[in-house]
Amino acid sequence: MSFGDPNNPYGQQGQPGQQPGYGQPQGQSGYGYPGQPQQQPGYGYPQAPPVQQPYGSGYPGMPGGPTEMPGGVKTARVLLHILGGLQVLGAIIVFVGSAWIGQQLSDSSSVYDSDTQDAANFGTGVLIVTGVLILAFGLWAILTAVKFGTGGGGIRISAIIYGSLVTLSSVISLLTLNIFALISLALGIMIIVFCANKDGAAWFQRPRH
Repeated sequence: MSFGDPNNPYGQQGQPGQQPGYGQPQGQSGYGYPGQPQQQPGYGYPQAPPVQQPYGSGYPGMPGGPTEMPGGVKTARVLLHILGGLQVLGAIIVFVGSAWIGQQLSDSSSVYDSDTQDAANFGTGVLIVTGVLILAFGLWAILTAVKFGTGGGGIRISAIIYGSLVTLSSVISLLTLNIFALISLALGIMIIVFCANKDGAAWFQRPRH
């Protein structure tokens, strides 16, 4: 059996059918070290999937915000309009009532003494001040609701404060056995919840271009 040319300075020749590579098995590199698998780009780490933005696009490098008003926020806006409208209507009724009472007292001024007249005038003044407060409260709710589409965190805080005051006044009314206060109590709580949850926060804190 021949083992090749003894005068060959590189040693024995490979066996018939052997692949070039100085006699190393396939899959191994030269110099006796096992071959390394070919790495993917990125220093050997698998490429991370692209991050999906849940709410549209925002500024470069920053998460985006919702592009459409969430359903809960829309509901809170409708409730603000309803409560505000009812309060404006209530203020008008108070003004009309105080004017009617004042007219009746003026027509019957000869019947009452001065002390009674002063007390009646004081009551009429209290009604007018109450009507002004109710009107201001109603306008607050309506203007806050109007700003839901373009307002930021300040509008959200305004709505939460309004809902809290409605809830507090409703609880006080319930203590006087006013069962109708249950309606305003439920509406006030819903406004707080819909504006304070994560959907409300995402809407009012969304980036604005």
